[in-house]
Amino acid sequence: MKSDAQPKIWESLRNSTGYIPVIVKTLERIHDRNWSMEPNKHEFFEMVYIKKGHAVFEISGQPAPIGPNDIVIIKPNQSHKFIVKSEDGCEFIVLSFKFISQSISEFSEVPLEDFLNFVSSKESGAFISLKVSQKNEIIIILNRILKEREKKDIGSDFLDQLLVMELFVYISRALKMEWESSIMGKSMKVKELIKISVNYINNNFERDITIGDIAKYVFLSSSYFTRAFKEEMGISPINYLLKVRIERAKEILADESLKISDVAFSVGFSNQQRFNEIFKKYTKMTPLKYRKSLKS
Repeated sequence: MKSDAQPKIWESLRNSTGYIPVIVKTLERIHDRNWSMEPNKHEFFEMVYIKKGHAVFEISGQPAPIGPNDIVIIKPNQSHKFIVKSEDGCEFIVLSFKFISQSISEFSEVPLEDFLNFVSSKESGAFISLKVSQKNEIIIILNRILKEREKKDIGSDFLDQLLVMELFVYISRALKMEWESSIMGKSMKVKELIKISVNYINNNFERDITIGDIAKYVFLSSSYFTRAFKEEMGISPINYLLKVRIERAKEILADESLKISDVAFSVGFSNQQRFNEIFKKYTKMTPLKYRKSLKS
């Protein structure tokens, strides 16, 4: 798994690009076994929730069996066909969505790419799937969106936007839980993720990053990531990050034209006092004393 294929989950929607999810359409359908559907494609994402019955999605040539309380999210421009398998038919809800910039009215398919490419090879293709319960927050919000769009009352458009944002927060959480469950007990996958996180720290230590930022990069909760990192590396991720910063600071201190405060900021510390404390903890001397020791 390449580091540039790792999910940044929801980050793209909150950063400077400012893309947010927008509903294209919703519908609720019941079809029997006699119903047939020709393969089709859409320029938007399509989330299908099965309320009752069993069916098979054929998505870009790959079969995806689905049953009650299954969710399938299909990427844009993927050929797909829905085949009802239950004798008594199939009942389902469809939510189609795109992402739009908050600054300019342009639609984009880019922000969710990492979100949909989040796990193993099985789920890095044309679609992803989730298993939920009827009382799951995702289903509750999905039903609220349907009802709100039917009645079109005062403020419905605004409420639609709030609900769809909340929906994607819960989808992200569900995917994260599934991702963590899928890697538990798979030491090679965990090793791979920790290696990716180490590279991320090495390449971004000078930024104001947190353990939460690093955990999000490999799509893990902070608690699970911290535990897995320490087991693999023999050191906590925060101590590893500080160690990398101090090692780089030791190199930069050789340049006497730089102030100590400049060195501190250049390796990711927000203030010199904190830098002095951490530097002394790791080297048993202050940055200034260390600089003087380089001369001798």
